[in-house]
Amino acid sequence: MFIGARIACRVVQLGMRIALPFLPYHDPEILHATTEIAKVCVKQSVRRVLLVTDTNIRSLGVTTPLEKALKEQQVQVTVFDRVVPNPTIACVEHAYQAYVLGNCQALIAFGGGSVMDCAKACGIWVAKPRIPLNRMKGILKVHARIPTLFAIPTTAGTGSETTLASVVVDEQTGHKYAINDFCLIPRYAVLDPAVTRNLPPFATATTGMDALTHAVEAYIGRSTTKGTRRDAEQAVKLINRHLLSAFYNGPNDLQARAGMLKASHLAGRAFSRSYVGYVHAVAHSLGGAYGIPHGLANAVLLPYFLELYGRKIDKKLARLAWKAGISAPGDSTIHAAETFRHWIREMNRSMHIPSSLEGIRAQDIPRLARYADKEANPLYPVPVLMDRRQLETIYHQVSAKEEKRHDSAAD
Repeated sequence: MFIGARIACRVVQLGMRIALPFLPYHDPEILHATTEIAKVCVKQSVRRVLLVTDTNIRSLGVTTPLEKALKEQQVQVTVFDRVVPNPTIACVEHAYQAYVLGNCQALIAFGGGSVMDCAKACGIWVAKPRIPLNRMKGILKVHARIPTLFAIPTTAGTGSETTLASVVVDEQTGHKYAINDFCLIPRYAVLDPAVTRNLPPFATATTGMDALTHAVEAYIGRSTTKGTRRDAEQAVKLINRHLLSAFYNGPNDLQARAGMLKASHLAGRAFSRSYVGYVHAVAHSLGGAYGIPHGLANAVLLPYFLELYGRKIDKKLARLAWKAGISAPGDSTIHAAETFRHWIREMNRSMHIPSSLEGIRAQDIPRLARYADKEANPLYPVPVLMDRRQLETIYHQVSAKEEKRHDSAAD
């Protein structure tokens, strides 16, 4: 990256860091059971809600207690259960039509990150029905209050129940982009471990590593605060304690499930304020182009970037390792940082997460790198600045075809 571009990026990031204490962040009110939503609706005179979810969650009966509780309180429920992974603009439009037809007054997002993204984007259209979503991508372009949003995470990873972002895919271009505004932070977050107990092991693994990526990228960036550092440290400590138990013991360890929900929530709070980095920018481009699940992309990419950043992040990685109990307090900075990097690779290996991604086409890499570059620079306060050409190397490294080629050459 040219020196002028580097200076421009750091100036923008410094401005955001200075402004951080004065921005209108707020934390959602925490509820601990889905059935509590019905009482809140009655208290707020909400009589018609749109339940946004996906067919799998609803077919498993996970939403049934909530729907029953709402019915008992005479709250009418319109259901939109056709959310797809990496929700498209068309998906959001269908949800919006359901909201309008149901004459709804509030939104309930019941699911993972894709469901949350769809519900938030639906809320944007309710507030601004005549403006295309792509005109609101980026930061602080919504400028409107969306309907009351209840967020019920069924995965412990995205942290979307506490973030100001909605990520959607333009199906015409394959471009995945984020809309960021304070009005998108849900009013209520329901952290109920019972709704996560049927999450399959691999989804538990990748969403858990997604939460870890949020915490790590927020922590190693250059816009941290005392509060975001504390949240990230606590999140990593909880992930170290609970993720493998949640992965191996599945529905039988609600304590681990609860711990991961809390970790995801804390990591979400951390990155909402201190931002993410190149891992997310590259993961978003891969999700938009190939439909690669976001948690999987983050899990695979994180070790590559931690190696690429090198010694510049050792002090912060070491502090995370000491705080989370991953490295002994007496270990040197370099040793603790390397222990942390090794721990992440071992977590992936233990949960059968691959070290590369299938389906990346070499001819697409320059375009994907441009998308990642445009998303990350100048906003994300990354520890080491990179331009699109430097980012291209990551796509090649993480490509399964490249890995196989190197293995064949070694043979």
